[in-house]
Amino acid sequence: MIAEHYLQDVLLQLRKYRDMAEKAIAQISEEQLFRALDPESNSSALIMKHMAGNMRSRWTDFLTTDGEKPDRQRDREFLIEEVDTAAHVRAQWEDGWARTLSAIESLRPDELSRVVTIRGEPHTVLEAINRQLMHYAAHVGQIVLLAKHYAGEQWQSLSIPKGRSGAFDVSKQGTAYPIEGTR
Repeated sequence: MIAEHYLQDVLLQLRKYRDMAEKAIAQISEEQLFRALDPESNSSALIMKHMAGNMRSRWTDFLTTDGEKPDRQRDREFLIEEVDTAAHVRAQWEDGWARTLSAIESLRPDELSRVVTIRGEPHTVLEAINRQLMHYAAHVGQIVLLAKHYAGEQWQSLSIPKGRSGAFDVSKQGTAYPIEGTR
């Protein structure tokens, strides 16, 4: 029962990460999607491309092959190439998320203790999932930070806006709802 709940919650959290990143990206221009803060930083487009490459590698044949596929070219995930239009990067991003969610949806609770490998290192399925959750959360945070920076004063908060905590009521299910008349 706990294993089933864990898998359901993982899917919920992953969808929240994806949706948060997409809501952030929707607030910036295509040019800003590809803009980095400095030469050593990654743009949101590069982060999306990297996450998509990671997802394709980790979640393709998840239970039966090493999570670092031999055809993955990780260093290229951090280069904007001619093919990397906004539409192409978004298509890779969507494919990565589809693979991730499909792989986890197909897991049975009794498979959480199975051992898989990532770069030859053994992990239980549960450990591998947690590793990826942490990785994706970190990168989604980067995307949100970049989008907020570039959107500036036009930024629409993705959570409770700064200084507006009192305007939100938390239901018994733990979901925040705005109180009428506070928007």
